[in-house]
Amino acid sequence: MHQKKWLENKTIDVIGIGNAIVDVLVHVEDSFLEKHGYKKGTMTLINDQQAKELYSNIKNGLETSGGSAANSITGISQLGGRAGFIGRTRNDNLGKVFTSDICNTGTIFNTPSVDKGPSTGRCMIFVSPDAERTMCTYLGSSVLLDPEDLDLSLVKESKVLYLEGYLWDNDSAKRAFIKAAEISKKSGGEVALSLSDSFCVNRHKESFKDLINGYIDILFANEEEIISLYDTSNLDEALNILRGKCKISVITMGEKGSYLLEDRDQWKISSYKLGETIDTTGAGDMYAGGFLYAYTKGDDIITCGKIGSLCAAHVVTHLGPRAKIKLNNLIDLII
Repeated sequence: MHQKKWLENKTIDVIGIGNAIVDVLVHVEDSFLEKHGYKKGTMTLINDQQAKELYSNIKNGLETSGGSAANSITGISQLGGRAGFIGRTRNDNLGKVFTSDICNTGTIFNTPSVDKGPSTGRCMIFVSPDAERTMCTYLGSSVLLDPEDLDLSLVKESKVLYLEGYLWDNDSAKRAFIKAAEISKKSGGEVALSLSDSFCVNRHKESFKDLINGYIDILFANEEEIISLYDTSNLDEALNILRGKCKISVITMGEKGSYLLEDRDQWKISSYKLGETIDTTGAGDMYAGGFLYAYTKGDDIITCGKIGSLCAAHVVTHLGPRAKIKLNNLIDLII
């Protein structure tokens, strides 16, 4: 069982740093993806003009504050934890949508919006009939996060600092990450990282390894991401390399469940089925949120994994990455 000496003197459970993006979710047929040349299940970065054109053509889309770390953080808030988010938005309509939506979940969000530069980031998420999601992402102002955007008082007061790998694309965001991680460590907190996406891992493989070896206590990744990080042919090989590099590693595998690694120990957590799978958007994010909620409450690692798995199982039963029920009700299923 993990030991957490910092439980008594921290007022915030988790602070997340990541892309502040508005998700726009819409159901499409496979023919739509084929027509526009998008490979199902992938994420494509697009520019401002492409984003405006796609956004203007979307009808009846569900708009919600998004971004990987933001999804995890709101999950913690919806479970009843005290959580906050740091991310950059532009002072525009979508920036107001993001701020209003994330604050309505009970999440602390007080990063000032900016008046200049790119517009607020957005991610068009096309959900296929088989519930697979294909994303077209315009990072906009979010990727320009700077160390000056950090509310260091929040970082110091948090038990866990949660970092989103997607932000590793920008040098100023990298500096913000490292600064926040150093502050968290010095103040007795722990640092968690989500690898976010296999394409992101391929772009920053060596620097991610350095980050993991130097700062990360808790690592979240899916099967594809961890295989990509360590250039292995299968998951078992990757797990053998990963074992012992972090205090805790969490590897999710969708319907196949997840693996938890702590020191030299390893556990397999089964997935849950709470209904028909409608949309897989945010499943991994919600798993991380559920896990970190339980972790900062002092639960053992297996309970953390089960709560994460339950939260992921719920979010895939409807459109969008936000819970539609009181998430604490799910915990009763494993107690």
